[in-house]
Amino acid sequence: MAVHDQPHPHRVFRFPSPRRAATAPDTDETTAAAPATRAYAFAGLRILTGFVFLWAFLDKTFGLGYATPSGKGWIDGGSPTEGFLSSVAAGPMRSTFHDWAGAAWADWLFMLGLLGIGLALIAGIGLRLAAVAGIAMMALMWIAEWPPAKHLSDGSASMSTNPFADYHVIYAVALVALAAAGAGATCGLGRAWARLPFVSRNRWLL
Repeated sequence: MAVHDQPHPHRVFRFPSPRRAATAPDTDETTAAAPATRAYAFAGLRILTGFVFLWAFLDKTFGLGYATPSGKGWIDGGSPTEGFLSSVAAGPMRSTFHDWAGAAWADWLFMLGLLGIGLALIAGIGLRLAAVAGIAMMALMWIAEWPPAKHLSDGSASMSTNPFADYHVIYAVALVALAAAGAGATCGLGRAWARLPFVSRNRWLL
């Protein structure tokens, strides 16, 4: 065989990798679809979290027979805060919560908070305000339940499952995430809300 018939010593022939060729288009499609998937995931979280607040308002208002017995709703003369606050048995604000239990101003603030936060989240508007109000509510409820306590005021076990990270903390973090992500733009009225002149001049209303 002649010398010139030999392959060039520095020339390396490489065939396209079947794995790479097959996965490259999928990777591109996945990358392109990621923002949409993320937006819908946040929208789902927003609506479900909003329903948690809105349902609490409806149940406490009308006594739907779940957390609030039938006939004990707010419209029937029951107090949305009396049962919970009067039963606080641990924490640094125990006596304060007992004083607040059943007060008309506490009932109104609590119920308007539940309604406002629930509607804002479901509609996808005013998420920053909803986050601030929700964090304040969750913080007070966390203090009322006081997860760090191992024992209640009567000496019985508190049955706390975690000294810090309970569902109040999770809801608070979720509210911050939803507001930071602008989660009202997908499956919500966030875009239309942001275009309103008054809202566009006051970004804290987003």
